[in-house]
Amino acid sequence: MSQSWGPRPPVTTDGAEWRPALDIPAPGPQRRWTVLLRWLLLIPQYIVVCLLGIAAFLVTVAGWFAALVLGRLPDAIASFLGMYLAYETRVAASSMLLVDRYPPFALTAPDHPVQIELRPTTLNRFAVLFRLILMIPAAIIVNFAAAGWFAIGWIFWIIAIVLGRLPGPVFGATAAVARYRMRFGAYTSMLTPVYPKGLFGDQPAAKAEKARSATRPLLLDTGAKVLIWVFLVIGLLTQVFSRTTADYDGHDDNGLANPAQVVHLPGRS
Repeated sequence: MSQSWGPRPPVTTDGAEWRPALDIPAPGPQRRWTVLLRWLLLIPQYIVVCLLGIAAFLVTVAGWFAALVLGRLPDAIASFLGMYLAYETRVAASSMLLVDRYPPFALTAPDHPVQIELRPTTLNRFAVLFRLILMIPAAIIVNFAAAGWFAIGWIFWIIAIVLGRLPGPVFGATAAVARYRMRFGAYTSMLTPVYPKGLFGDQPAAKAEKARSATRPLLLDTGAKVLIWVFLVIGLLTQVFSRTTADYDGHDDNGLANPAQVVHLPGRS
């Protein structure tokens, strides 16, 4: 993970808006046995991510107050949140079958094939104050995209077992979701003032850029973009179905709420 915590404008050399970057190598052969057992092998990582996530949430709350006063994240807070985001991104990339290499149990992993680049800058205090509201549209998109991927991820799992790798369009669409999740995490953690974009890859003009990895720039073909739309639609349907099922399970045959069932539905009145 590349980080630079000094004040830097969020722009590239050509004046374009700079966004947190994700580097993943091009899709290559994967060991079929690691693909077969991938999600089982990652259970210890999920536990660590969950525990670190609790700490990251508390640190983010502290960072929110600090950013309101200072107009930026303190270096210590930015460093920890950046390392947590990089760790979570490595685990997510492995879980989504983007890389075969097992993520290390370390906050810093400079030799791992999955890397992120962050350029924290000064923050707009007004945007920090209303961050929870501003993030809602992106939260909806990332929720639908991730839910859609995981709903049909078993199909990609079977394909990877059979072929020993992910096909190009599947890799591209999956990497796009992983990158958008990372950018959303960076925005919600106030590691960047730039709103998450680029779910459907980078603009064609990015072809002129020097390629640093398969996802930088991230250029998607038609098949990958269609897959992303599939993720979004399935994610939407999954949420609607879950909500409908919850509504049904919270009522008895007479259409009256069943207190014994409603108590298991957090957030319902």
